[in-house]
Amino acid sequence: MTILVTGATGNVGRRIVAQLAERGESVRALTRRPDRARFPDGVVAVQGDLTDLDSMRAAMEGCEAVHFITFDGATGAPLQNGEELVALAAASGVRRVSVLGGWNESTLEPALRAGNVPWAQLAPVEYMTNALDWAPEVAGHRRVRTLADWPSAMIHADDIAAVAIVLLTQDGHDGQVYYLTGPEALTPAERAARIGAALDEPVEWIHLTEDEERERLRSLGYGEEYVAFGVELAKNPPQVGQIVQDAVTRLTGQPARTFAQWARENVDAFRG
Repeated sequence: MTILVTGATGNVGRRIVAQLAERGESVRALTRRPDRARFPDGVVAVQGDLTDLDSMRAAMEGCEAVHFITFDGATGAPLQNGEELVALAAASGVRRVSVLGGWNESTLEPALRAGNVPWAQLAPVEYMTNALDWAPEVAGHRRVRTLADWPSAMIHADDIAAVAIVLLTQDGHDGQVYYLTGPEALTPAERAARIGAALDEPVEWIHLTEDEERERLRSLGYGEEYVAFGVELAKNPPQVGQIVQDAVTRLTGQPARTFAQWARENVDAFRG
């Protein structure tokens, strides 16, 4: 089976590529710069861009499955050519599609719902890698400061990839949306404690005011639109992100990775 992975150099995409290669699948990894990309042995790097249908036609030729992201990798903007991509997948004989969804839909998801290519969506509630935003303060001050105090069932990127593998290699998932979480919902204070355990040093959590949170987000380089979004999210979190789901274990047969494991894997980012 030949499988095309778009977003192949991203946080999740590169893990999908690696896990597929480990299984011995024939993998094509889509990238705008094949000369700069580094993939496992046996993976074919193909030049292409989701917004360029000619490149996608060549990349999809002979593929039985495709993993899609829903945004332009160059700009981060939602895809505007979903109908064309779905038509191209159907014409190429693609039999399975996995889609890594985001906060908002692009034109790809409704086009898949209206089309005849079997597909399923990965819907991670929050990535464990988001905690890397805390790295500078943990490294410099052994503290974490947030306005949000609610628990989040964050998921490891390797678990997202593992579910994608199931969707790309097995039938029976057409039209499904799988909300993906880790095995526990942890507050920022609890996550800070697990980072501290990985460091073998205490890491303090400090509860910020709204104004202090705005300043913190600005200090990380975020623009005012995201700052407003971040404050609103901290005050009114989506309930789905706080509820542990069993999709990872149910689909892969393996327990979801814990935040403590992620912290140990990434401890060097927090050392200072």
